[in-house]
Amino acid sequence: MNAVQPNAYSTMTTYFFSDVHLGLGTKETERHKEDRLLAFLHGIFPTTDALFIVGDLFDFWFEYKTVIPKGFHRTLTALQEFTDAGKPVHYLAGNHDFWMGDFFAQDLGMRVHFDPFEISIQDKRVYLHHGDGLAENDLGYRLIKPVLRNRFNIWLYRWLHPDLGVRLARGSSRTSREYTSQKHYGEEEGMIREATKKIREGVDIVIMGHRHKPNVQHLDHGVYVNLGDWISHNTYAALRNGTIELNTWEGSN
Repeated sequence: MNAVQPNAYSTMTTYFFSDVHLGLGTKETERHKEDRLLAFLHGIFPTTDALFIVGDLFDFWFEYKTVIPKGFHRTLTALQEFTDAGKPVHYLAGNHDFWMGDFFAQDLGMRVHFDPFEISIQDKRVYLHHGDGLAENDLGYRLIKPVLRNRFNIWLYRWLHPDLGVRLARGSSRTSREYTSQKHYGEEEGMIREATKKIREGVDIVIMGHRHKPNVQHLDHGVYVNLGDWISHNTYAALRNGTIELNTWEGSN
């Protein structure tokens, strides 16, 4: 786990969202989805103290040294508006968008995290984990995750032409989703176990995504929040004065 030094995010509202999966559906579907996300980002901008993306903003992201995937520049521009205004944006890599290079950090000014991490916000210990790899029954993913994230393997993959590399990876992502969407590996149980463990270690709030099912549970003295998704729920969490709540964006929140 990467530890992040406490930050004084305590004046306004800290927002969290995950699992937008831009690029998942048809061009029209993704346009409408991005429109909803942009309305949300523009709507919260004035009150945002800090913004956290808890994985899978994109359904697929692979970054070459001089090439990034085409599309969704409107979202990237909107996120840069936050960092340009001095509003920190943290991006925790998910299981679909972890092949990031230095684009988000150097060009967009974000703070990128490749592993779960803990941070102090509004005098609360907050632990963020995308949620992947916690299902004990999903042995296949637990075995392949370190292979996919191996730096040498990523370096090898970059030798593929971007047109071929992106096509192969997007096809693999969709095939994997079709295969796993009808199966239950115990993700939710694994997340609850991990959240309970972290809260018993002194964490106040545990935030995850990945499951695509919005959920808030009080565990011992802490709170577990699953952010849901932006495919069908349009949900996000807001932390104000040390209290977190899960909301649905309806265009005027």
